[in-house]
Amino acid sequence: MRPRQRDIAKLAGVSQTTVSLALNGKTADYGINAETEQKIMDAARELGYVPNITARALRGGRNRLIGVHAFEPLFPTGRESYYGEILVGIEQGAIVAGQDLVLFTSIHQHTGQANIFHEGRNRLRIADGAVILGFEQHDDELVRLADEGFRFVFVGRRERAAALGPYVSAEYAAAVRDITSRVHALGHRKVAYLGLRDRAEPRVERLEGFRTGSAELGMTVVAETWAGAGEVGASWIRQVMDGGATALLVESTGMLEEVAEGVAELGINMPGDLSVIGLDSITDPSAASHDWTHLLVPRREMGARAVELLLEVLDGHQEPTHHELLTCTFWPGSTLGAPAQEV
Repeated sequence: MRPRQRDIAKLAGVSQTTVSLALNGKTADYGINAETEQKIMDAARELGYVPNITARALRGGRNRLIGVHAFEPLFPTGRESYYGEILVGIEQGAIVAGQDLVLFTSIHQHTGQANIFHEGRNRLRIADGAVILGFEQHDDELVRLADEGFRFVFVGRRERAAALGPYVSAEYAAAVRDITSRVHALGHRKVAYLGLRDRAEPRVERLEGFRTGSAELGMTVVAETWAGAGEVGASWIRQVMDGGATALLVESTGMLEEVAEGVAELGINMPGDLSVIGLDSITDPSAASHDWTHLLVPRREMGARAVELLLEVLDGHQEPTHHELLTCTFWPGSTLGAPAQEV
């Protein structure tokens, strides 16, 4: 049978209450001496005792478990897997902090919707708090979590839910504004922008940075186009170049490769005839067709900082509405240069 605290108490020759205090790290609070604590720990090891962390969580205690929940699948395959680096960062942050992770996946299995409150129960409760990811808006569930006093940190900016809990995100708008300034400094005066059709908040922020930067610098925006996979080809590239564009800013890593195919089909020089700049990290540079000029989004750092921030909130060292934006960096690559001639 699984050993219990009363078995430890019998072996160590102390009360069950003393065992409970020792196992929960409260010996100093109640004046239990180091010798007694050591006897209890030795007895626990000898019996192979493992605490019931679920029961501890239900009693309101800390069990050193951090939940990880997403409002969509975390492990898509393909070149634009968004969450891989974030999950690596979450794992690294948990290791540094001495925490274990619980990945919540069964929430998806009943209705196909990623509901936290299945059948009225908050399944995240077995963890001390949770790191939550996802582009989908489920602010009603975040309101319920906040009302319950359950602590969570979002990875990604959540404007509508900002008053409910902390978030860690990347400073996309400032980064794209900086890239727009670099494009202008090289002599480009007419530019185009290519984005994904779904307007998730990171994409909205990138566009905001582009529009602000181009307006401040007096640049002409030849086109702002929203497309899906496989919808951008040589004819579209020819169209924006005929409009005078000498630089193209692209939101999506996958779309960079579509642009590369179109450029090759047209036989134009990159960056001489057309500079192309990516506005996201490239997950696998070795598989890319070019050494793309692009943004490096600190996804791994975002994941690690989310764990750190969650623990700060749980310990009362940070306000529950604290928000952080981490700085993106610039990879110069080889696809941004001065235009062949001023247009």
